[in-house]
Amino acid sequence: MGAHSAWSGMPWRAAAGAALLALAAWPAWSGAETSVAVRGAGGPAEDAFLEQYASTYHFALGKPTAIRVTPEGDAVLFLRSGPRSFVQDLISFDTATGRERVLLSAADLLRGGQERLSAEERARRERMRQAAHGIVAYQLSEDGRRILVPLGGRVFVAERRPGGTPGAVVELTREGGEALDPQLSPDGTRAAWVRDGELVVADVAATGGRERRLTQGASDTLTHGVAEFVAQEEMDRFSGFWWSPDGRSIACETANLSRVEMLHIADPMHPEREPQAWRYPRAGTPNADVRLEILPVAGGAGVTVSWDHARYPYLATVRWEKRAPLTILVQNRRQNEEALLAVDESTGRTTTLLIERDAAWLNLDQAMPMWLADGSAFLWTTERGGTWQLELHARDGRLLRVLTRPGFGLRRVVHLDADGRTAWVQAGPDPTQRALWRVPLDGRGDPELIADEPGLNDAVFGRGELSYVVLHEGPREGPVQTVRRRDGSVIGALRSLAEAPRIATHPVFVNVGDHGPGGPRGYAAVIVTPRDFVTSRKWPVIVHVYGGPLSQMVLQSRDRYLLDQWIADHGFVVVSFDGRGTPGRGRAWERAIRGDLIAIPLEDQVAALNALGRSFPGLDLGRVGIFGWSFGGYVSAMAAMRRPDVFRAAVAGAPVADWHDYDTHYTERYLDLPAQNPRGYAAGSVLTWAKHLERPLLVIHGTADDNVYFLHSLELCDALFHAARSSSSCRSPGSPTWCPTRW
Repeated sequence: MGAHSAWSGMPWRAAAGAALLALAAWPAWSGAETSVAVRGAGGPAEDAFLEQYASTYHFALGKPTAIRVTPEGDAVLFLRSGPRSFVQDLISFDTATGRERVLLSAADLLRGGQERLSAEERARRERMRQAAHGIVAYQLSEDGRRILVPLGGRVFVAERRPGGTPGAVVELTREGGEALDPQLSPDGTRAAWVRDGELVVADVAATGGRERRLTQGASDTLTHGVAEFVAQEEMDRFSGFWWSPDGRSIACETANLSRVEMLHIADPMHPEREPQAWRYPRAGTPNADVRLEILPVAGGAGVTVSWDHARYPYLATVRWEKRAPLTILVQNRRQNEEALLAVDESTGRTTTLLIERDAAWLNLDQAMPMWLADGSAFLWTTERGGTWQLELHARDGRLLRVLTRPGFGLRRVVHLDADGRTAWVQAGPDPTQRALWRVPLDGRGDPELIADEPGLNDAVFGRGELSYVVLHEGPREGPVQTVRRRDGSVIGALRSLAEAPRIATHPVFVNVGDHGPGGPRGYAAVIVTPRDFVTSRKWPVIVHVYGGPLSQMVLQSRDRYLLDQWIADHGFVVVSFDGRGTPGRGRAWERAIRGDLIAIPLEDQVAALNALGRSFPGLDLGRVGIFGWSFGGYVSAMAAMRRPDVFRAAVAGAPVADWHDYDTHYTERYLDLPAQNPRGYAAGSVLTWAKHLERPLLVIHGTADDNVYFLHSLELCDALFHAARSSSSCRSPGSPTWCPTRW
């Protein structure tokens, strides 16, 4: 699941939506002997939209991504593919002229060769939710004159001339094997990467560099410079090594995986191949033993970083910035305590800057700490006061001042000005929207509102703020990236090649419900109605759900609801709700689910649905279906089993069936260790409730899923079989192409 889980299954969402339409044609949907008419199913417009939706990767292809502003502000670099191509090129937008050009392409770098990815690189891209090919990542040197591009396990460095034109390109990888996670040193003179579990470094020169190995001893159970599974999937930490600001040293993670359980995934299309093996720590089982060492690039003995590993086994964050100490954030196993530590680079000893504690759990902010340019202080975000707030701390960790009030609605820090006077942040009291603000660090004056167009506002900056990019998407328009000068004047927009959807959607955003057991609360809701919607008739309802930690379904962005609109146009009202456990509403709202991952999330989906039915005319709450993916698939399966009085059909995509079989860092954050909370694990298991299934449930799962393993859906099917919930009868109203199993 992780931070990206709500959308990790998006290519399958169309299948889930189509499946619900098929389920809707079955009498059990309405509880009557006559079927619900599925209007427009199979029509040319609908078929054309689904084909477009799939071919454009839900309209993501062709949009500018990985946007970076050069340090001098003379260019904006970004990646972009064609409207139906996954192959991305590196584009340069000239801020003086407003013109763009292709700076680098995979075809030019490979000279007609093919991109080949190792299993490790494919897995790493899955953790990062990257589906693109060609140039999928790049890095700039500190002066912006060199660009590193990883491509198919090879490493290229290109010179960038003034004005954004490409110069000489050199390939650094001259030896066999694939380079994993290549990174350019800040000064652009060297690059490092991982090969076969070892950290290597090479000089950047006109003829390429010869690799020098900085570590040794790698094996199937020992890796250097590679982020372990839970770091990538659940901590949002994708790297296992970090350059020092002067480029002379590298902080390198060593992960001992010997005690981590090995799981296997076979390829049903190729039974002759050996199954792939992956180290996957299930809840309650041993994690990787992670250590950190500072290695001199020139060679010689390294320095081991010391901290209390028994108390803090998780290495969550590593930051190494100019004029600031190497800083690490470590967590205890239960994730209710963490320590921010400053490292003495010569001895490896650590000094505690601050300690965070929470009775339930602590959320991670990978942007923190953010050091001021002179190293005198750092920014820190905390939920200590009940909501996310921004603080300024002295170099020794002392709190200097709290910079934002509790009701400010802080989401994240976007940028820290080079002069250290202001920070740009995303914030706002409405959890469905995000405005841009500028916060003074001296504590004098209130935050200044910069961009508050309805919807989601964000920004990308270079080092000197000479130019920057404002990103906006709203409830009535798609994403736009506008390049601006320091004074806010517009230079131009980054060009998108994405296709325009063949259908229009106009989601309605409301707040429903008023008071609950814990006092005032309302649920953020979004409603998508058919194009011919009228309130004089009753419409069946489909709930599109996620309902869990780290992700929201209700955000004021038009393009998030295109598939929902396609479903709605078949004669349904599609709705989504964000209940307790989801972010954006404060600590108490989010942590209400501690110890039980389903009772409150499911209760809130039902409460929000009923509240919407009371306030929004035209909903037939006697005909409600539900579908979702990942955590949403889990909620959907549970809805069919625990609340058949509300939900008449469900589609569950990649559901977690038993939390014992999901990973440590995610599961234990919310449920604690299995030995400490056996009731929570039992109550939250779909297998516990399988015997109660009486509504049609369709389960969709990829057999190669290495996050929510296919094991979960097989366990669910096995539990249903042993609970005698086998196929009994299936009647075919009209002439649907298929009919779901009736339990």
